[in-house]
Amino acid sequence: MVMNSADRAHTGRRRNEEARRAVLDAALRLLADADGAPVGVDAIAREAGVGKQTLYRWWPSKGAVLLDALTDRAAQDVPDPGFGSLREELRAMVAATFEGAQAAPVGPALRTLAREAARDPHLADLMREFTESRRTALREVLARGRERGELAADRDLDLMVDQVYGVFWYRFLLGHAPLGEREATELADSLVWQGS
Repeated sequence: MVMNSADRAHTGRRRNEEARRAVLDAALRLLADADGAPVGVDAIAREAGVGKQTLYRWWPSKGAVLLDALTDRAAQDVPDPGFGSLREELRAMVAATFEGAQAAPVGPALRTLAREAARDPHLADLMREFTESRRTALREVLARGRERGELAADRDLDLMVDQVYGVFWYRFLLGHAPLGEREATELADSLVWQGS
């Protein structure tokens, strides 16, 4: 649903959370529907029901809006589980990653951004920043497991993170095999088993 700017209170230079949410949701929707075409600031502002100056006041570039939108959605869809054993936390996080990235509008938006990033160095930098934030979150789960003695002290956590996201991106971009809960569980279990 497109929000009309008249439906929100004017906040001047202060960030209005309702307007911010409208912008982030609009950016994801437009990116998902773009099918590889560039998504402009004008289109995002129009879809969100805010003035273009609002976007430039709160974000330094269109890419920053898209990065904020993806990072915000990832934090909602894949929160840090922070409970139980490493196996439970890892299963929950990998399953949520697989599921969240395939749901609309995130899945189509990620595919479009990956295509655009191949041609646009600025978007490529933003994509690296996004993926690094997700890698950091997963690495923290693994580090907690190692601190509790559930992983050998000499396990290479970065390599384990690469295994999860290597499987994810390969299957996500090529679509040659599923990314379901069963696959997430098997991947998580294989990492914990190898690390025991």
